Amino acid sequence: MSIRIGLMGGTFDPIHYGHLVTAEGARVEFGLERVWFVPSGWPPHKSAMDVTPAEHRYLMTVLATLSNPYFEVSRLDIDRPGPSYTVDTVEQARHGLPPDAELYFITGADAILEILTWKQPERLLERCHLIAATRPGYDLERLESTLGELFRRFRHRIAVVQVPGLSISSSDIRQRVRRGQPIRYLVPEPVVDYIYKHRLYQAPTGREVVAGGHRMAQIPGGTE
Repeated sequence: MSIRIGLMGGTFDPIHYGHLVTAEGARVEFGLERVWFVPSGWPPHKSAMDVTPAEHRYLMTVLATLSNPYFEVSRLDIDRPGPSYTVDTVEQARHGLPPDAELYFITGADAILEILTWKQPERLLERCHLIAATRPGYDLERLESTLGELFRRFRHRIAVVQVPGLSISSSDIRQRVRRGQPIRYLVPEPVVDYIYKHRLYQAPTGREVVAGGHRMAQIPGGTE
């Protein structure tokens, strides 16, 4: 039997429990030997001004995954120059793997709905499976109607995994930090500590707030 490797792509700004639950659910359901978390270096659909520096996002992802022996963090996208296109990530991830290895790219169902805007979507689906993570009750027909012929051709390579508690979002976490609201139990504790230690996602004010037991001086600047 060929080995199966999961690739969990994303900005991870910051990584949270929704990402981790998704990766673990996909690992078990699809018999993946490992899940490689691949933080985007330069997300092609986002401005560089809207994303936290890659090294912060990489280190937060390492901290979040340390306790799971099936999880690894890859610098594929961070160390590769230029935009982080998924098809390039998948092709580079194959280097060093057996020829018959199967790759499963894990991302949100909403992201897969936009696959027609991705770089070379057909080439991508020829090289890996796509796992669409979504909340329970998601209607697969939405994928079929949106992707049309691409879905019909590659139906056998697109699967849905239902994940409880997927309503957590990185953008909400950033906003909560900015407003001085707690984020504990939304992200792993080491990531909570990292965010406050490095003063990420702060509001452009000079006031000091206490959030989740962490005192932080809110200074001008920050990241959306």
